[in-house]
Amino acid sequence: MLRFFKRREDQLVKQGQDSTIESNELLEEEQSTNGNESKAVKTKLSFHPDMQVSPEEKYYFQFLNNELTPLKENQLSIAGVELKKVNESVIVTAFVRNSLPKAIKLGVTPLLLIGPDGEKLGRKVFDLSVLGEIPAESSRPWQFVFEKEHLLATEFPQTDWKLAFELQPKKKPHTLDLEESWEKSLADTEKEKLEELVKNLTPPKPGEVNFMGIQSQFDSEGNLHVSLLIRNGSHKHLTIQQLPLMVYDAKGDVVAKGGFKLNDLVVKANTSKPWTFIFPKQLVLKEHPDLSSWKVAPVQQVEQK
Repeated sequence: MLRFFKRREDQLVKQGQDSTIESNELLEEEQSTNGNESKAVKTKLSFHPDMQVSPEEKYYFQFLNNELTPLKENQLSIAGVELKKVNESVIVTAFVRNSLPKAIKLGVTPLLLIGPDGEKLGRKVFDLSVLGEIPAESSRPWQFVFEKEHLLATEFPQTDWKLAFELQPKKKPHTLDLEESWEKSLADTEKEKLEELVKNLTPPKPGEVNFMGIQSQFDSEGNLHVSLLIRNGSHKHLTIQQLPLMVYDAKGDVVAKGGFKLNDLVVKANTSKPWTFIFPKQLVLKEHPDLSSWKVAPVQQVEQK
């Protein structure tokens, strides 16, 4: 049977603060609602089925649970109860609260121990599946042990700390990045087509830079005009000073090869920028290429800043 760490007999005051998130920030599912999103949810005390709880402990946690601030619907919260330094570890007692109208199971999740001024006191990845199924609209008391290697401080406050879910920032959608000259010259309908194209394409992998051909044609003088999307999957802006390119036709033959100076063309983080490259006739290496399908590739890597 599971047991809680022995508590102080005279402690009937919650020492920590609360940390609350919307459930869909952690759970990969849609929120459910009864149409009353402002409903206050008073969570009921729920012990793990395998937890051995004495009458004194039950009274202790029931008293503290009754004092908790109600949640809104579809929220998850960690309410800090007690923090103790034991040898080189810190043991945090807290309520894990679920205001959804259904039971939930949590998984592997990083938790942060945060001080009164927002400073990080500790970080550890916990397997929260050990909490079991947390019933609808309930609070489950639990203890979290931060060993020495998971602590980021040596001194720990007794009050006003909190235990919080560490959430990954939501990934922004990959978007179109138009140079000012394109912004001014393109008709609104053409901009909309490009925006729709970028929206429907699978975005580059994180950190990936690739080039996608969108249009190619010869002019009356035999020069080859190639329009590309320069796709930047990095979280940093991409600066291109010069770019050697090769164009391949449907048969895989090299149609044209040339280098272009771009004077520090910037492709913003997580965006695609269209650009047109003109290969003069003397750089075209194949007459009458099959451009029913074609591709372009850089001869060398672009500079990334």
